[in-house]
Amino acid sequence: MTKKRMFITGGAGFIGSNSAEYFAGKGWKVTVFDNFSRAGSVKNAKFLKSLKRNIQMVKGDIRHDQRLLDKEIAQTDTVLHLAAQVAVTTSVSYPKEDFEINALGTLNVLEAVRKSKNKPALIFASTNKVYGGMEGIRVRQLQSRYAYETYPFGISEDKPLDFHSPYGCSKGAADQYVRDYSRIYGLKTCVFRQSCVYGPRQFGVEDQGWVAWFIIAIVTGKPITIYGDGRQVRDILYIDDLVKAYELAFANRLAMRGEIFNVGGGRKFTISVWSEFGSVLKDYFGRKIDVKFSDWRPGDQKIYVSDIRKIGKMLGWKPKVSPEKGIRMLCKWVEENKELF
Repeated sequence: MTKKRMFITGGAGFIGSNSAEYFAGKGWKVTVFDNFSRAGSVKNAKFLKSLKRNIQMVKGDIRHDQRLLDKEIAQTDTVLHLAAQVAVTTSVSYPKEDFEINALGTLNVLEAVRKSKNKPALIFASTNKVYGGMEGIRVRQLQSRYAYETYPFGISEDKPLDFHSPYGCSKGAADQYVRDYSRIYGLKTCVFRQSCVYGPRQFGVEDQGWVAWFIIAIVTGKPITIYGDGRQVRDILYIDDLVKAYELAFANRLAMRGEIFNVGGGRKFTISVWSEFGSVLKDYFGRKIDVKFSDWRPGDQKIYVSDIRKIGKMLGWKPKVSPEKGIRMLCKWVEENKELF
């Protein structure tokens, strides 16, 4: 029986390394493609090598290395496209670089898939930021969180796109290219508009990966700043649940062709950024957590919750790891790997 093959762009990142570990453990031949520029990628690559599984490392850049992409993708059945510039603040400071990585880089990956003889299935990790700030949505303030007035299940895939920030524009452009390459060229592409994903091997920083960042800051004694009032709500998704969704989508690649899914914790796995998250951390660490508050950041949504009914209906998927359980597992991992930070 031929071994299944997977090519992961950004494979040494947080989501990529967890995906590589999982699929290699299932017997897949995994190729990790990364330029190793992000914090933690070299450490994650070292971890993957230590597994001594069928994981190959290829150093390359989706912006510049088209021939290398063509060569590697021609040898695979499945592409998990995760390589990206992921911070809104960075995109505002460096909009051209953000475009080149997220939009041009994605087009390069799609072209490699289009030109390959075997036409591998592709999942693209998009973002809920393609919906913009959603300023027109009515929100009410509760004691510890914000809540939607009229979206009981959260935001669905039918919500009009409204790219906000260079990051929103670059990811949104890539999102639509991935969808259209399915329509125009018949490729087996699928878009996951992901919400807040967290878990082990996430080297979170202040402007990206906030769940991990707060925990890392507490363990290493760094200051924490809360932008806004801390009642902002997000649906958070533990990494194991996301990787399982990838597996289900690839297993149903023909049915998933051209589809777009909002993927997150959904309405049952929501938490407010500090009013509630801070309480979980206080209970875990057994002490008061000192933070300072600052002004709201531009475009920060008071609430974002993914409506995950579509992916649940089509794939039978739903997240299983509750925020309380997932946060505690991540706290334990950061404590046990403090030397990495």
